[in-house]
Amino acid sequence: MALRQFLSLSNIAQTITKRSVHQSATLFKVESRKSMLASLPKPDEGTVGERTVDIDSIIADKERFFPNEHTPTTLFGGVAFSEIPVCNIRVSPNNTIISICDAKGVPQFIRSCGIEGFKNTRKGTNIAAQATAISICQKAIERGYKTVRVTVRGLGPGRMSAIKGVEMAGMNIISITDTTRVSWNPPRPRKQRKL
Repeated sequence: MALRQFLSLSNIAQTITKRSVHQSATLFKVESRKSMLASLPKPDEGTVGERTVDIDSIIADKERFFPNEHTPTTLFGGVAFSEIPVCNIRVSPNNTIISICDAKGVPQFIRSCGIEGFKNTRKGTNIAAQATAISICQKAIERGYKTVRVTVRGLGPGRMSAIKGVEMAGMNIISITDTTRVSWNPPRPRKQRKL
């Protein structure tokens, strides 16, 4: 009986020692932070494997896309560039105002997201700008306008959406100009908040 108890106790002791040794190897593994960071792969800076592109040769190939001294007299669809109507898109974070003017700058159509039926914060969305552009351009097409020059002013979510809406309505866009005003002497920023 004593021998049987001794054997069972020795088996229990062996299993305990085996289990504890096994667990201590995986769970209680101590590794310094430096060696752990050294074993991590090096971060990619984003430059490895990049192809170099010669920008000057690309611009030289597409020089006709940039305006020059002959641009105002260039014909587009039989009409001189300076005689083509202008679609002015004024974008702010809260609203988008689109006007189509004739070549002399006299406004013919004016629409905004608020006039279109969007209210409150929805006026500042890109969907509202696109819908406004489509509706004003459809009215301009009914009046006989086919091609326009686009000028965009301001920063807001409706910048690209309004241009896309002009194109979706069926207008032919000849040029896109950004006339956003840049202040080289901005007002002094507010003092830092004290918490």
